[in-house]
Amino acid sequence: MTSTTGRLQGRIAVVTGSSSGLGQAICLAFASEGATIFCIDLYPNPRNPINPTTLRADDFHNRVSHQPGTHERIRQMGGEATYHKADITKAREVELAIRACVQRYKRVDIMVNNAGVSVESTHVRPLRCHETSEEDYDKTMAINTKGMFLGCKYALKQMLDGQEKVYRSRGWIVNTASVQGLVPYYGTPSYCASKGAAVMLTKQIALDYAKDLIHCNALCPGFLETSMTQNLQGQTEVPEEIQRKHPFGGGALGKVEDVARAAVFLSSDDAAWITGVPLPVDGAYMLR
Repeated sequence: MTSTTGRLQGRIAVVTGSSSGLGQAICLAFASEGATIFCIDLYPNPRNPINPTTLRADDFHNRVSHQPGTHERIRQMGGEATYHKADITKAREVELAIRACVQRYKRVDIMVNNAGVSVESTHVRPLRCHETSEEDYDKTMAINTKGMFLGCKYALKQMLDGQEKVYRSRGWIVNTASVQGLVPYYGTPSYCASKGAAVMLTKQIALDYAKDLIHCNALCPGFLETSMTQNLQGQTEVPEEIQRKHPFGGGALGKVEDVARAAVFLSSDDAAWITGVPLPVDGAYMLR
């Protein structure tokens, strides 16, 4: 794969939620900058975006079988990548995934905790807090918050104790939060709570590990054209309202590639003096 600038040349990057949407875009962007990618997901193939019955976001477990996995795409383009199946809500599986990466590639330089769900986006209508089930809340927090904590935990242990320091910084962690971790949105109590926790977890880890020269920053995407926003995209008035609140958008939702480029920056030496930052990549949505 041809590197654009080689900002991540030779580095080993672990990316969770690698098979679809933003996770896949981050993997491809990293690989184009020379990184080797260790892809973690429950499935190797992309998520099916639309449920044909409800015409809303499809269930997370429904996948598109005829499209290649992210690791296959990277290899086809001349890069190096490996797929590893793991449930990020289970400590043992995350620990073994990091071990598997180290066994194959010797180290972990970059950890991208990107895996996430919006259970609320699969419902046929928005649900407020009193209508939200305990199951939806627990599932959202388990994946979006606990999974991020576990990814940080085992990557940090490897960065600190398991490998020689060969770069100016010892490691880079990028967590996928959301603008909904900074400001609320209608009908998403579980998602907002989980992403708010992701923002604060990022800041806390940045504080604790700055002395170890480990960066920890968060991406806070605005509304993107992904499976999570199929409910919005399938309506008329709501997406028009949201698009108007993206001054940079020109009447469109954001692209995953825009956020992936920010992830490259936060994982590179260009961000040497940056840690603990929840970075909005939102087309100026936060300015509305």
